[in-house]
Amino acid sequence: MYTAFADSYPVRRDRLAQQMQSTANAAVRLKKDTSNLFRDRIDGQNQELSVRDFNHLLEIDIENQTLVSEGMNPYGELVDATLQYGFMPMVVPQLNTITIGGAVAGIGIESTSFKFGLPHETVTEMEVLLADGSIVNCTPSNEHADLYFGLPNSYGTLGYVLKLKTPALPVKQFVKLNHKLYRDTEEFFGVIAALRNSDIDFLDGSVFGRNEYYLTIGQFTDTAPFTSDYTYLDIYYKSIPEKETDYLTVKDYIWRWDTDWFWCSKNLYVQNGFMRRLVGKKRLNSRTYTKVMRWNSKWGITNFLNRMGGYHSESVIQDIDIPIENATEFLDFLLREIGVLPIWICPVGTSDKSDQFPLFPMNPNSTYINFGFWDSVKSRQKNPPGYLNRKIERKTADLGGIKSLYSDAYYEEDEFWTIYRSENYWALKERYDPNGKFLNLYEKSVLRK
Repeated sequence: MYTAFADSYPVRRDRLAQQMQSTANAAVRLKKDTSNLFRDRIDGQNQELSVRDFNHLLEIDIENQTLVSEGMNPYGELVDATLQYGFMPMVVPQLNTITIGGAVAGIGIESTSFKFGLPHETVTEMEVLLADGSIVNCTPSNEHADLYFGLPNSYGTLGYVLKLKTPALPVKQFVKLNHKLYRDTEEFFGVIAALRNSDIDFLDGSVFGRNEYYLTIGQFTDTAPFTSDYTYLDIYYKSIPEKETDYLTVKDYIWRWDTDWFWCSKNLYVQNGFMRRLVGKKRLNSRTYTKVMRWNSKWGITNFLNRMGGYHSESVIQDIDIPIENATEFLDFLLREIGVLPIWICPVGTSDKSDQFPLFPMNPNSTYINFGFWDSVKSRQKNPPGYLNRKIERKTADLGGIKSLYSDAYYEEDEFWTIYRSENYWALKERYDPNGKFLNLYEKSVLRK
């Protein structure tokens, strides 16, 4: 049994609760070290509540294979701690700056999701700080079960996760990868569906172009004839078409996408060998890229250069979950009308309780395919704001899918609440934040307050 910081947690928790109680009824926003929201925020008169010291792993129960963590603990630190004991969280989102509480209040995903679902589905209980400063313990079956199910995809508009408990996944030292090319879309998604109940450990895919679909199967292994290193000069996604078989340490596999922010580092010109050496290994990571992105958003450098070149650009940064029976149609739509490449493919296996999460409902009888695509689309033609993103939102709704709200959203208010279940949300808001101390979900995710 590993325990640390557990004795200090109640003291820090109670101090934070008192700080929340002492704030006026103006909007409150968390003050923390990292954020993986990809939407610009309109500056307001929001009070900041610091949660920076809620970033510890509190317990690893080796016998029962569970862990207890504070909500602001980044997965990078959480993985380092748990790997020492031969475990990892069951679902580790792709970027090491994402916090475990953020993956619950927002939506996280990774290549174990085909088996275990989304991070919030693995949580067994959590302590949540409410707007009035009270703290409640939420489980799927206690008196706060409505908040347990309602918190995912609420983005801090109902409460803040201070502590949570979740199962831990035993690991081996290495991961063996097999990359297989498919030319037919139906076959590609058919194979994914067939692997849903297999004994493999990891499953995701990458689309490099029409009829160029790679499926990557990962398996824990105790031995490896070699290991590749994608933390510096070599780039993971470029290896997928080049290597049918590959081996990584478990840690390097978990963070295989972080070094190049999947493939988005190309927009910062650091996929060139000279630039990678100039920048240095320590700066090749999502934390650096996020800082650069926010700096660029503040000063508008990219927009200025586009205008000088006669281009208009739209940021298309989205993760969309589509029922697998409609995945072929959605992929065809992306390739035909959006044109962003590559596209990440991550299957999500749903559980019996999947449709009980009202703000991110999924059909428990279907496997979903997460489409991740992140880029800026340039055009000589000036389109209305959100032109491509609105196309994506409409297509998602037509195909019975749902989109994560970490990035730009353009829904009309009535449309938004139809998708994200206004009746459920406002019932939760009335019970847990009746005075509206926190912004509501539409204000935060669409109006960007």
